[in-house]
Amino acid sequence: QVQLVESGGGLVQAGDSLRLSCAASGRTFSWYALGWFRQAPGKEREFVAAISRSGLTTDYTESVKGRFTISRDNAKNTVHLQMNSLKPEDTAIYYCAAQSVTGDSYVVPGNIYAYWGQGTQVTVSS
Repeated sequence: QVQLVESGGGLVQAGDSLRLSCAASGRTFSWYALGWFRQAPGKEREFVAAISRSGLTTDYTESVKGRFTISRDNAKNTVHLQMNSLKPEDTAIYYCAAQSVTGDSYVVPGNIYAYWGQGTQVTVSS
């Protein structure tokens, strides 16, 4: 089992940057593919970014490509989401998620992930 705790959310203005972090405890961190998801008020949860076990492979939803960067530090059991050029439409609760995988792959579908954090609020004002 893996426990995930997000941090780093806040209230920023359009164009600003934020760095979200997710600290993991429990089983071997490097066994897990990791992802970031978000849920805006009145909307369904959506995929934001994913990273493979080694960190060598990543994927992003189209709307954040070029602005967000996912990274992980397996020595420190953390995954980060660097968010630049934030827009009001990025406002949401952001969740990190973990799923054990056998190869060095990443996972996109949210319903595949077994472990989730409690979320951190990101609010971007215009």
